[in-house]
Amino acid sequence: MKAVIAIDSLKGSLTSLEAGEAIKKGIMKVYKKAEVVIRPVADGGEGTAVALTLGMNGKLEKVKVTGPLGKEVEAEYGILEPSETHKVKTAIIEMSAAAGITLVDEKERNPLKTTTYGVGEMIKDAIAKGCRHFIVGIGGSATNDGGIGMLQALGFGILDKSGKQVSFGAQGLSEIETISDEFVLPEMKDCTFRIACDVTNTLCGEQGASAIYGPQKGATPTMIMQMDKWLAYYAALSREKYPHANMNQAGTGAAGGLGFAFLTYTNAVLESGIKIVLEETELEKYVKDADIVVTGEGRLDGQTVMGKTPVGVADIAKKYGKKVIAFSGCVTEDAIACNEHGIDAFFPILRGVVSLSEAMDTKNAAKNMAATVEQAFRLIRLMDKED
Repeated sequence: MKAVIAIDSLKGSLTSLEAGEAIKKGIMKVYKKAEVVIRPVADGGEGTAVALTLGMNGKLEKVKVTGPLGKEVEAEYGILEPSETHKVKTAIIEMSAAAGITLVDEKERNPLKTTTYGVGEMIKDAIAKGCRHFIVGIGGSATNDGGIGMLQALGFGILDKSGKQVSFGAQGLSEIETISDEFVLPEMKDCTFRIACDVTNTLCGEQGASAIYGPQKGATPTMIMQMDKWLAYYAALSREKYPHANMNQAGTGAAGGLGFAFLTYTNAVLESGIKIVLEETELEKYVKDADIVVTGEGRLDGQTVMGKTPVGVADIAKKYGKKVIAFSGCVTEDAIACNEHGIDAFFPILRGVVSLSEAMDTKNAAKNMAATVEQAFRLIRLMDKED
């Protein structure tokens, strides 16, 4: 028996690796001599940097950067040394570590003030440590500054009428007169960026960054109209300098316009988060000769089939005709859609009526996971013997 485990985190309960270890424990109780391979996976959201870094034998770095409201915060990101998979030193970054909405108290949320400057500082720190390839998750932002804060930290001149850097936040967009790349970090020309982006919003308009995501970041209707107008002007100025700039491209509105900044000002591509993770971790190489593939996430539901980790894993497994089973903290009725997208069977791990805090306790979750997996694999072994 060779089993490959590629499960997302059970958010707030088990990390991808912790869930994988619990599953391995359950399998090994049934198949004593099984070969069990744990590959970390995530969909590009919260926890991706830690899961990939630790799962791929990288190291975590901590750096003090400018937080969304201008105060210093400590941000963590991962570094992978060059390997067969990554020919150059690679940084794995979550923009939310420096500019995430969870870093801002609800009463203080104001996209006119919040900045992506710290994201640029994280990239700058990684460049100084030799990184030239970047995997960046841009979910969970507190910002709507079009990425100008990040660009300023990297040396771009986002200048006002006096030739000074504009203010932090979306209000800085209203001050832009000229854009300069004279003092950009010279190493930037050698850097490539894969941006995990699962939204298709454009920079401006009814489905743009300001209109769709502004309210949750503290924007009033008046702010939304102002920011939309400012972003459009910023995009026009950007296009004058970089003709490939396209504010109507899908994903440019991600993270308050950070998607636009990456596409316009760096050597970047926006891609599905799970696509990036599965390719960068080379999951396919491990799945090819597996007997069974195990996946899952915290909650299996109808949304799981919309580009979430378990179905991404199942897609690869089915290329090679592999059986796929999934385990989850909880399962909804509409999770049955997963059966039509490559997951042959799925199981919730809760084994009794308990409180939410008890269910999410790390020790309880690991114990429940291992016990549920053991019973599922007892059935698999029984069916193998009958065959």
